[in-house]
Amino acid sequence: MGERRVLRLERPNGLVHVNDLLIRGGRVVDPAQHLDAIRDVLVRDGVIVAIGEHLEATGADVDIYDATGAAVAPGFIDMHVHLREPGQTHKETIATGSAAAVAGGFTAVACMPNTEPALDSPALIAEVLRLAAAAGLARVYPIAALTRGRAGNELSPYWRLHDAGAVAFSDDGFAVKNARVLRQAALYARDVPGVFISHCEDGDLKGDAVMNEGARSFDLGLAGSPGLAEEVHIARDVLIGGDTKKPFHIAHLSTAMSTELIRFGRAHDIAITCEVTPHHLLYGDDHFAGFRADAKVNPPLRLERDIAALRAAVRDGTIDVFATDHAPHTREEKTQLLADAPVGFTGLETAVGAYAHAMPELSLERFVALLSTNPARILNVPGGTLRVGSVADITIFAERPWRVDSNAFHSLGKNTPFDGETFARRPIATIVGGRFAMRDGRVGTASAGVA
Repeated sequence: MGERRVLRLERPNGLVHVNDLLIRGGRVVDPAQHLDAIRDVLVRDGVIVAIGEHLEATGADVDIYDATGAAVAPGFIDMHVHLREPGQTHKETIATGSAAAVAGGFTAVACMPNTEPALDSPALIAEVLRLAAAAGLARVYPIAALTRGRAGNELSPYWRLHDAGAVAFSDDGFAVKNARVLRQAALYARDVPGVFISHCEDGDLKGDAVMNEGARSFDLGLAGSPGLAEEVHIARDVLIGGDTKKPFHIAHLSTAMSTELIRFGRAHDIAITCEVTPHHLLYGDDHFAGFRADAKVNPPLRLERDIAALRAAVRDGTIDVFATDHAPHTREEKTQLLADAPVGFTGLETAVGAYAHAMPELSLERFVALLSTNPARILNVPGGTLRVGSVADITIFAERPWRVDSNAFHSLGKNTPFDGETFARRPIATIVGGRFAMRDGRVGTASAGVA
């Protein structure tokens, strides 16, 4: 695999084009084109130039990648990650997070603004983009703070942040507590490109909870957070979105009622989208039986009926996006007492396998739409398709069993509830702008244009 040959593509008009890369014999899955067939994909200068059967090319110094037995998809985009830089580089950096992204099959990530300081100024957005370009791996799309300092009081300068490169706005980690402030923000930013991404959690209802409120929290003697803490904010934000006509995206759904609230919004023609994480599709609150901080996350792992409802919402199209909520921390932080340990864990390098494990019945077309086509559409960023003329961001994955070993992660964060799990699907190549950023498990510089 990966044999280098000399290629030349003969076009019907007699013109000859020297190309960079031919991906041969893969199952090309592109929901945007309703394409699911064995095809070759030809790339030149970072752009898709041809898709067809038995493409033949000869020329100078062009790479052939044999994708026989694998799926070839538009590059996966994770629209909810925490890269921690600036301010928390002991947890992650943009460089290590980008390496984790391409190792996990993601050609692009959108990074949340809960850094120190928060991403609430054009200068900070520019710095994120500079660091991403220096890393030269995945594309990085900054999400700017919805309010200054994520404090929920003063509106951010939305147009200036957009012009600097922000693709969305969120106070992720916090909900905007004051509904009046959120409504004013939505009205002010109604014409600014970039969806509002809501972390829906009522801090007063949650209190000092470390897990889901229910029979297990009572048995363990741990403070629990009710599903209501999420649901009341989703209901509020859906209604504010309908009132202001500003598109909202609801992060990390975790309860059955949350999916019903999304359906309510859609039924009333409200521009609302949503995402789900792999851990909320796979694990319930029984993961706290050993008081495991690796299972501490916001929103918390819920009940079996919630897991079933989330899976049903994936199948019926209610849920638009698979997103990891990649939230790395140090081992020392996660080995503290459960009450003191931070929430979240590393997710980029396990997501493809975890999602396939949770939803093995999904068609590949739906799987790719959730990981690529829909995130690109919601964020309005390049990618999400392999149409001729599109940017050559490509994820190649295969059914190859593998075992999760957190010690081998490229991320600085080594904590994951998936450690030791065996998954059947894995990415085998990540191509960014026509260059390999990961190839057969080896991460290297893509030398491609990074957003």
